[in-house]
Amino acid sequence: MSSTRTPAPSNVWRVVAAREISTTARSKGFQVSVGLLLLGLVATIIFATFTSGREQTDTIAVVDEVGTTAVTQGSAIAGASDPNLTLEPETYDDAAAAERAVTDGDVDAALLPVDGGYEVVGDDEIDAEVGQALTAAVSTLATERNAADQDVDLAALSAGTEVQQRLLDPDPVAEDAGLRTLASLVFVLLFYVTALTFGLIIAGSVTQEKESRVVEILAAAVPIRALLWGKIAGTTVLAVGQTVLLAGIGIIALVATGNTEALTVIGPAIAWYVAFFVLGFVALASLWSVAGSMASRQQDLQATTAPLQAILLIPYIITFTAGDTVKEIVSMLPIVSTMLMPSRLAEGDVPVWQLLVAIVATVVAAVVLVRLGAKIYERTLLQTGRKIGFREALRSTHDEDAEPVASR
Repeated sequence: MSSTRTPAPSNVWRVVAAREISTTARSKGFQVSVGLLLLGLVATIIFATFTSGREQTDTIAVVDEVGTTAVTQGSAIAGASDPNLTLEPETYDDAAAAERAVTDGDVDAALLPVDGGYEVVGDDEIDAEVGQALTAAVSTLATERNAADQDVDLAALSAGTEVQQRLLDPDPVAEDAGLRTLASLVFVLLFYVTALTFGLIIAGSVTQEKESRVVEILAAAVPIRALLWGKIAGTTVLAVGQTVLLAGIGIIALVATGNTEALTVIGPAIAWYVAFFVLGFVALASLWSVAGSMASRQQDLQATTAPLQAILLIPYIITFTAGDTVKEIVSMLPIVSTMLMPSRLAEGDVPVWQLLVAIVATVVAAVVLVRLGAKIYERTLLQTGRKIGFREALRSTHDEDAEPVASR
């Protein structure tokens, strides 16, 4: 005679978590979204590598020997600030032909003689760096020519005019500003997309079980809190697993594209991103479950999850619009810090005390929100037939005599 072993009450949540992981991982929608995120991350790294190290050659139309010499010297000036930028002269018969070449896109700009000097001619815009280099080159050539005409010793005249720069406290972060900014934006975007995706997954799962009345069967055999812990644990494992996978693929892509220096710069920020994601998602997971329990139909999810979507959207907007002071303050607030603090860490050093404040605040918030979420979840899960608002759900936690109603 065979018998089915029933899990001990203390282990029921593990069964629920395993079911949540298995169901979601087999979903084609989930697999496609993960694949798209991975492709997007790798594409971003490849694109950044290609654009940052790509050599740029701008062709400049000229009509005389002085212009040719100026472009050659301008190339040396431009290369001093940007080693990847080169200027090459191309000679035309007259100014009209040179301007047509600019208009037709055959050259990037033209250096043409005018009364009293030269002018740089572009189509709809002139690259600032190219314009500055050509201006400096023409100025140098003109000064040398005028000095020779006036029989002036230019070397003696310019002696002592060279100005050098020296930093007493150089900022190493400034050297990698572009890379750090890109990493910061990627961290914010990945957290927003991942937290929103898995949040909607857990809320949709709860509502689906509630709408199909499966939850009533489960609640008869499994403590409601065990259902909540299982869903939180299962979804958190999936979310953190995806985050670790993205971080690992990102590291591999950086190494494969030869960006080992970039890995040295943002490597610690990647580790902090994973750590903050775990804290933040656990804090939010219970609220996503509550949002699902307050909806009786899938159509109600947009309304019940709106506050949580706002919690994710606000720091996302702050990242792109707020100043450094606002970011610094907001990055220490619970939940929000999980998105903004890794972003700040990617951009540069963060004081240890601010990091500790963010961690402690998020841990405390996670404990409080999970406990509060468990109470609301118990009160609302079995209430079917209508959508429940957050205010009503919160009031129910203060009513000790309130009992969940099977149907209304």
